[in-house]
Amino acid sequence: MTDHATAAPPAAPREAAGPAAGRRLRVLLVTGLSGAGHSTALNVLEDLGYEAVDNLPLALLGGLTGGEASARPIAIGVDTRTRDFSPEGLMERLERLRAEPELDVRLIFLDCDDEVLRRRYTETRRRHPLALDRPVADGIAQERALLAPLRAGADLTIDTSELAIGDLKHLLQGHFAFDRAGAAIAVLSFSYRQGLPREADLVFDARFLRNPHYEPTLRPLSGRDRAVGAYLESDPSFDGFFNGLTGLLAPLLPRYEREGKSYLTLAIGCTGGRHRSVHVAEKLAAWLRQQGYAVGLRHRDLGQDALAELVDP
Repeated sequence: MTDHATAAPPAAPREAAGPAAGRRLRVLLVTGLSGAGHSTALNVLEDLGYEAVDNLPLALLGGLTGGEASARPIAIGVDTRTRDFSPEGLMERLERLRAEPELDVRLIFLDCDDEVLRRRYTETRRRHPLALDRPVADGIAQERALLAPLRAGADLTIDTSELAIGDLKHLLQGHFAFDRAGAAIAVLSFSYRQGLPREADLVFDARFLRNPHYEPTLRPLSGRDRAVGAYLESDPSFDGFFNGLTGLLAPLLPRYEREGKSYLTLAIGCTGGRHRSVHVAEKLAAWLRQQGYAVGLRHRDLGQDALAELVDP
């Protein structure tokens, strides 16, 4: 972005999702590493209106989705605990289902860092399904290798290593809520010290703006406070940056939507995740709402003590 960027023109009215997609029965197959939040994801999808079925034997997949058209979409949990499970068998049945013109089938893969998985199993005192008499780390390694083809073939991979349960809910709602037309957008502020957010589709860096942290009266405040916002917007580079940001997004977002991207995460980072990124994220979310988008806003590192982890295998 440069200081000479011009403001984006108002976005044209966006087209709603086509009726053809609404007539197809949506089927979500939820799989992934044990401990990555499988049960939580199914519970969230059930709350969204899906008919949720867990550990369905692969041989019964066709029977569940066949017959009379259901008014409700279906979420099916399939993992290494499932009877007759094999990655090859699941991919074969997945391709059969995708060939059915009346079905809209998606494969969701839940992933997680090994160390986080080990901690979750230690905290819940549960045994890994592939290592009942061996260390948890052995089961994790074996399962990761076994499921590699499914991860490679997934329509959506969600890494739950740093996600709170509410964050996973927002992600699934953004991607798979079926009572919403058009794309949904999540705006996220974060601290570079805490690492890049894995769920981000586009990342923008606000660290070049002057830092309120070095102003004693502003340091205890956050980017949500008016005084911090005024300080940042008095930076000679701020208007050029923000106009350039919206100028970039205005033509991109409709194209993402036309290409079928139903949920997009825009991340704004600064050093501490308290001042600059928070204010830019707040201002960007307000601009997106003015353009007619459904927008969720989250400040990942503004309240670290509020972070809750997924703990269900």
